[in-house]
Amino acid sequence: MKKIVYTFILLFWVVSNFYGQITTSPEFPVATQAVTIYFDATGTGLDGYSGDVYAHTGVILEGSSSWSHVIGSWGDNSTQPKLTHISGNQYSLSITPTINDFYSIEAGETVAKLAFVFRSADGSQQTSNLFVDVYSQNNTVTIASPDTSKIYGIGDSVPVSIVAMFADSIKLYIEDTLYSSTDSTVLTVKVPATKQGKTYFSAKAFNSTDTAEAQSYFFVRRNIQIANLPSGIGTGITYLSDSSVILCLYAPKKKFIYVKGDFNNWQLSNNYLMNMTPDSSYFWIKIDSLTPSVQYAYQYFVDGDFYIADPYCEEILDPWNDQYIPSSTYPNLKPYPTGKAEGIVSVLQTAAPQYSWKIENFNRPEPQNLVIYELLVRDFSSDENFQAVIDSLNYLKNLGVNAIEFMPVSEFEGNISWGYNPDFYFAVDKYYGTKNKFKELIDSCHSKGIAVIMDIVLNHSMGQSPLVQLYLNRDTWQVTPDNPWYNVTSPNPDYSWGYDFNHESQATKNFVDKVLHFWLTEYKIDGYRFDFSKGFTNTPGDGWNYDQSRINILEHYADTIWATSSNAYLILEHFTDNSEEKVLSNYGMLLWGNLNYNYAQASMGYSEGSDFSWISYKNRDWTNPNLVGYMESHDEERMMYRNLTWGRTSANYDIKNLPTALDRVKLASVFFLTVPGPKMLWQFEELGYDYSIDYCQNGNIDDNCRTDPKPVRWDYFYDTDRKQLYYFLQNLIQLKKNLSTFQTSDFTIDASDYVKIITLNSDTSMVIVGNFDITSHSKTVTFPHSGTWYEYYTGQKFTGSNKIFTLDAGEYLIFTDAKLPSPEIPAAPEARDVKITGNPQVLDTLRLSYTFFDINNDAEGATKIQWYKCLNNAGAQRVAIAGATDSTYIVTENDVDNYIQAGVTPVAISNVFAEGNTKFSNIIGPVTYSTKETNVFPNPTTGNISFINIKDYDQITVSDLQGHIIDRFDVNDKNIITKDYSMLQAGIYLVFLRADTKIYKTKFLKTIQ
Repeated sequence: MKKIVYTFILLFWVVSNFYGQITTSPEFPVATQAVTIYFDATGTGLDGYSGDVYAHTGVILEGSSSWSHVIGSWGDNSTQPKLTHISGNQYSLSITPTINDFYSIEAGETVAKLAFVFRSADGSQQTSNLFVDVYSQNNTVTIASPDTSKIYGIGDSVPVSIVAMFADSIKLYIEDTLYSSTDSTVLTVKVPATKQGKTYFSAKAFNSTDTAEAQSYFFVRRNIQIANLPSGIGTGITYLSDSSVILCLYAPKKKFIYVKGDFNNWQLSNNYLMNMTPDSSYFWIKIDSLTPSVQYAYQYFVDGDFYIADPYCEEILDPWNDQYIPSSTYPNLKPYPTGKAEGIVSVLQTAAPQYSWKIENFNRPEPQNLVIYELLVRDFSSDENFQAVIDSLNYLKNLGVNAIEFMPVSEFEGNISWGYNPDFYFAVDKYYGTKNKFKELIDSCHSKGIAVIMDIVLNHSMGQSPLVQLYLNRDTWQVTPDNPWYNVTSPNPDYSWGYDFNHESQATKNFVDKVLHFWLTEYKIDGYRFDFSKGFTNTPGDGWNYDQSRINILEHYADTIWATSSNAYLILEHFTDNSEEKVLSNYGMLLWGNLNYNYAQASMGYSEGSDFSWISYKNRDWTNPNLVGYMESHDEERMMYRNLTWGRTSANYDIKNLPTALDRVKLASVFFLTVPGPKMLWQFEELGYDYSIDYCQNGNIDDNCRTDPKPVRWDYFYDTDRKQLYYFLQNLIQLKKNLSTFQTSDFTIDASDYVKIITLNSDTSMVIVGNFDITSHSKTVTFPHSGTWYEYYTGQKFTGSNKIFTLDAGEYLIFTDAKLPSPEIPAAPEARDVKITGNPQVLDTLRLSYTFFDINNDAEGATKIQWYKCLNNAGAQRVAIAGATDSTYIVTENDVDNYIQAGVTPVAISNVFAEGNTKFSNIIGPVTYSTKETNVFPNPTTGNISFINIKDYDQITVSDLQGHIIDRFDVNDKNIITKDYSMLQAGIYLVFLRADTKIYKTKFLKTIQ
């Protein structure tokens, strides 16, 4: 209704020429006549002003949007027209003798509008821009009402309003029969609605020279048919055949609903008035004669008031966002029906292409063995689509995860989102791909042993949801009290987003049950993660306290899920008092366990807040291992960002250093993945992703950017240190999944101190010790029993039940009472014993020696060498020396007073790593000139000759054996001079060095290169 009223008001503005505070005489100004402007200052910046008012005024010419022909100049009232004060806030301005003359309009120009800003005499008060339409002096007629989208009933009075300009009379014809006439320029009458469907009428305006005519219609609905739903038909779309469907909408208290769409050319028709069930709750219609496989867009027109899409449809068209979806992601996307519909529209398709499942029955991992990978399709690949995830599944399979938890993929508002702003619950968001592509992704996951968990938002919806719009006060934008699905206001003001579902309502339970059943059956997903399940209550407060009504609701939804698929997962993001979480866990639900802060504190090297023992379901007094623990999630800050930003440092240990920061993640992971129970990794945690959760695209850190896209850094996988983290976690995950130790209920965690210990008693018992400080610590560790214990990573062993360990900063040990196979952790080749020998003197040769090996201690056969010049013996301002990439290096005069170092980058012959980290040699220096006697070097030479230790001489002469002078130059107190003699012929040449008191003679041999 709001739209219709707005349309009527707009028409009224046009025909009455009422712009803000302006009226005119005559009512329809023309450029060849005079006009008087009447200005009412009420509500403007001049309201109540009693002084003189001036007009800053000009015109808008046809075809332009800019002011032109402005009278006078801005701010100078002496050059601008003064209004006549009538009384109070009323003023007038006469524009004479004509508009064209007043504004000096030139030939060929046509005035479209008059433009005004009215100002006080001192310029301190003024209005905004105000405009008046200028008309051509033609006979015109306009039908101001009724709006053709409005629907009337039999017996209603239809208001018909007709406005003419420059006319002497108006006549109204109802279906070619004269109904009413007037000699005025406005005709308003009531026309009774006497027949169903469209009633056409026309208006004619007459003057002495011509006739203007306009045509329109009004629509009258038939009486609604009351009929029971056919057997087996539920809400949404039911496909009866390749050419027939039934549409059904739950909409209690609504009066009537029409369907408009491609199948009726988007026209109102009584043939498409939906039936109503006897309880007035459901509206349904059977649509026949559809073409198989053709997509049809459609909407519901509710009570003749507003349009909505079908809340149960599996595909929508979006007039604002579809244009940004690339065809590579969604091929052959149906165009939006522009000009025929408004807002979101639904799509149905009979005989739609079906996906052929390869894995019909997937064997889901046991809940306690889950290693879940939380994934946001948008930020997982620069392609931002399902196909990119399919292409990367081997990466995830190799990592060892056995479940992917997709952040919401059902239709949400906009394209660029985390997905927690849902609007359609049965449709895959097209920005990620087609529904069959999502099925292919799920099928591909199953083929690789990976379960699919769907993150779903059932706490709230956003304003585009048809369930919201069906019962919405469009003035306050609140849902009305008769909305069967939502609370008018959230009972939880501390945590409230969008429109809050009322889970006490049976309508909401029915809707949610249908949603939960749909994805499990249609898409074969393996379970759900409920976003903010704490909000599934109408109990006022922040949701923390034990709430039996909420427990009842969640148990109902769990039963719905398990009735559909008996071993499907249900994970709750709950975060309530432990007494309630224990009840839900005992019922069989899994719950998120957020230990981000504690693990991060430990990883950064802090003692306060570093006790992460709440990762244990036993410490929570739960019976079942149903705690999905995590160190990172989409809602938490990245551990690597914390390490690199706030990690502790000491003289010999710096957590802010990248390799060390990554090692700290390894340390934390040893004490995370080994705790019994399901675990979750957040996307790229395995590569040490280090962009803040608040990272903005401009590089700033701002919490307003929390849900912004984050850089996709697949290149991290090719960084040696980060790749080693990946393989380290891969090994831990395989250990967790394959060793029965991690299913034991007999375990303890001591995480109160810097040195933390986990003890697991099982058929293979395990003791894990780690030092989270930045200095070394000694700790006496008591083992569960005496005997021989084997360290997993090093193979070292000891016999006994107690032992004192001295652990370096960040060091960790895993002991088992049965020797496990050596960990298969691919590692980069490692350079060892990198050392420079030789004297750091000009023209001396330095030699680099080294060995390097891969993880199997096999010598490899390739390497990269680079020599460097440094400022001091600490390696400051290390600069690569161009061309110095061999195992030997001849010191040059340019190196004098600097220090020399070399770096060795080993390259593997056969390894998952292309190359290892660069290891640097010892540093020698500073570089000096040689202490040898005066000499020439090299000798023999093919070109350059360096004259060395020549500081005590004044002049040097070079001649051939016949005494011909080749070169003569002054020493000028230099100790070394290099000359290019490549142009000399091969032979022996004499060198004479002279000073006042001495002469030195030597020679060199020139050879051909």
